[in-house]
Amino acid sequence: MSLRRVNPAELSPPTGFSHAVVATGRTLVALAGQTALDGTGAVVGDTLPEQFGRALGNLLAALRESGGTPADLARVTVYTTDVADYRTHAPELGRIWRELAGRDYPAMAVIGVVRLWDEQALVEIDGLAVLP
Repeated sequence: MSLRRVNPAELSPPTGFSHAVVATGRTLVALAGQTALDGTGAVVGDTLPEQFGRALGNLLAALRESGGTPADLARVTVYTTDVADYRTHAPELGRIWRELAGRDYPAMAVIGVVRLWDEQALVEIDGLAVLP
């Protein structure tokens, strides 16, 4: 299995994401959207960074249980109810990402939404991984 991150010189330098990821492998893992739910189904955390860390941790738990690691992530989409708040906290969110997932960045997008399934949720993260 191999993930090759592609960042063409003519594009703006990526910060915290890759412009493209070329994946070769045998197993595709589709990771459902994860919010900051704890084991009882309650949303935990009052701030976007708190919820982001929990949602990312939940996504990575599902990935680990599927046999993967953060380095296997090819694509991640982040849905947020407040893009301005996300941008304000971007440095802290980047630190949280690096602590939990490392520096192998997948292709990523951040999308603003009106609300999420869990009404108290401020962020939801889904993804695709390719395993050997």
